[in-house]
Amino acid sequence: MQRLTGLDASFLYLETATQPLHVCALVTVDPSTIPGGYSFETARRALADRLLRLPEFRRKVHTSWLNLDHPLWVEDQEFDLEHHLHRIAVPPPGGPGELAELCAHIASQPMDRSRPLWEIYLVEGSADGSLAVLAKMHHASVDGVSGANLMSQLAALEPDAPLPEPEERPGSPTPPGALELLADGVRSFARRPVRALRMMPELMGIVPGFVARSLRGEGMRLPFTAPRTPFNRTITARRGVALAQLDLDEIKRVKNAFDVTVNDVVLALCSGALRRYLADRDELPGKPLLASVPVSVHDRTARPEGANKVSAWFASLPTDLDDPVDRLRALSVSNTRAKNHHHTVPADMLQDWARLAGPATFGLAVRAYSTLRLAEKHPAVHNLVISNVPGPPVPIYLLGARVTGMYPLGPVFHGCGLNITVLSLAGQVNVGVVCAAELVPDPWPIVEGMRDELTTLLDAAG
Repeated sequence: MQRLTGLDASFLYLETATQPLHVCALVTVDPSTIPGGYSFETARRALADRLLRLPEFRRKVHTSWLNLDHPLWVEDQEFDLEHHLHRIAVPPPGGPGELAELCAHIASQPMDRSRPLWEIYLVEGSADGSLAVLAKMHHASVDGVSGANLMSQLAALEPDAPLPEPEERPGSPTPPGALELLADGVRSFARRPVRALRMMPELMGIVPGFVARSLRGEGMRLPFTAPRTPFNRTITARRGVALAQLDLDEIKRVKNAFDVTVNDVVLALCSGALRRYLADRDELPGKPLLASVPVSVHDRTARPEGANKVSAWFASLPTDLDDPVDRLRALSVSNTRAKNHHHTVPADMLQDWARLAGPATFGLAVRAYSTLRLAEKHPAVHNLVISNVPGPPVPIYLLGARVTGMYPLGPVFHGCGLNITVLSLAGQVNVGVVCAAELVPDPWPIVEGMRDELTTLLDAAG
């Protein structure tokens, strides 16, 4: 049996109608580069040939009342591509705004858990003649790095690259029998208290020093120290999306001029954009914002299983500083301190503790949290999520067409209705902003603010 890890399964347990926990990627391509030209049927066949060779697209979640442990991945014996691959069009006039609205609508819709948890939309009708491919996968299946890797497997380095070799099928072909499922679940359930007791000494050995270091200002800020902003309230299912593309060489010019990292510059662009956004609405707090920054532990973990191999650190965004260069320098210092502090936590700790997650407990808790609007009754855990995902450094092709953009779109949560994710690709930095529509009615000023902040830093770099 291939069972979901606790961390993967937690994204299923925490999902509600207003908090769907899937991730999306909008890929734009130039159809004029397709050998022989574009047609939907040709594109459908090419995509299907690749999809069916990757096991992640043929598995579904199996749950049962007898299953006292986390759900299983099993082969979908009734798999039908028509349920997952769709042809749609951008509403007129077909500009970036209309494309973003279409993405927001699709991102707000939950997926059918009785089928493999993914959807792909071929989006025609853009005014500039481009073709868009919107991929949507549940967070239980992918994190940022594994999602980017999966998209790169669908793509290729050449327009007419050969198909990949089929991979081994994951999980059980069919669900295990009731007795086997019950026995395995009882064994796992009985081991949970023992696991918790074994992990407790490690946790108690880390937490006091970790907190003390934060309180002394020698590490990263702690959660629940974020100021209240308009996007830190209970969310609904409606989403907003904004997209932007920045030049990676320009970001590197700023990086080199001020001797910082690319991630420092990205966070500085977000800080400046958020300062402008909140100040224009007379809602800028006097205290720096706090961003949760997911970080991959794929290269540090000792756990081979599971799709989500992530941890997170908290970045203090100096939105209280007026000068963009001062913000960048402050970020460079605080980010170095925070990342070093974060590395004192074992890479597998989050995955280990997530193994104890229970569907009934988590599901009941998140529904109560939403219904009672508890996100507005305690200090904000953090203000937003900012994620920086490395993508392919070279041009890639999808459906035989040159990829011109790949915009990641992450989830938002109760109490944190804003997500900014960036992904680098062939000299460009693609920015995807997702928000709860009631909390951030118009996210486009945020991406415009990032462009303005980059221009200002380039000028300062001389």
